[in-house]
Amino acid sequence: MNLILLGPPGAGKGTQAKILEEQYGLKQLSTGDMLRAAIAAGTETGLKAKAIMDKGDLVSDDVIVGIVSERLDKPDVAKGVVFDGFPRTPAQAEALDKMLAGRGSKLDAVIEMRADDEALVGRIAGRFTCKTCGKSYHDKFQPTKKPGVCDNCGGTEFVRRADDNEKTVRDRLQVYNRQTAPLVSYYAKAGKLSVVDGMAEIGAVTASIAKVLNGVAKG
Repeated sequence: MNLILLGPPGAGKGTQAKILEEQYGLKQLSTGDMLRAAIAAGTETGLKAKAIMDKGDLVSDDVIVGIVSERLDKPDVAKGVVFDGFPRTPAQAEALDKMLAGRGSKLDAVIEMRADDEALVGRIAGRFTCKTCGKSYHDKFQPTKKPGVCDNCGGTEFVRRADDNEKTVRDRLQVYNRQTAPLVSYYAKAGKLSVVDGMAEIGAVTASIAKVLNGVAKG
């Protein structure tokens, strides 16, 4: 079974992809992870990507597609994959369709984890972690029990990701919405698109996704 998870930053795609790995034996394929692995392995496409990135340029569609193609040749994806962050454009979507067809396979479902932008800004912008043990917190939703002290290890130093601030989050959401709108239309026309509430509790989102996949399996 091959799936795509669509959803804005902070919608929980990574969390759901990990659950799908455990429950269905699928392999999560993240564009960033695939790029880093291809570069580290020194594959032909990975070297091409490295040369582009070293110049500070964006990696082109054909290079991204080439890296995905290399990854799909690995034996650990035999049961199927969950694409996270790919495709990003209709051109990449068309390339993926051809790539899978060439392997005698197909895309079974595209699940959009729909979420409210304002809620996501609040969810992401307040995140911070303990520098010592890495436990995650949130200014509003999960503060430390004692101000300035980690509940887990008692550490007093905390860090925030540089891009976990309101302006950066809003910019990322704008880019996502601009890029994804054509993809939603593309997959809706193909009859592949299902929508779940990405703002629901993790278990509820998992159940909604399972319902979609059960329908695909009965298909």
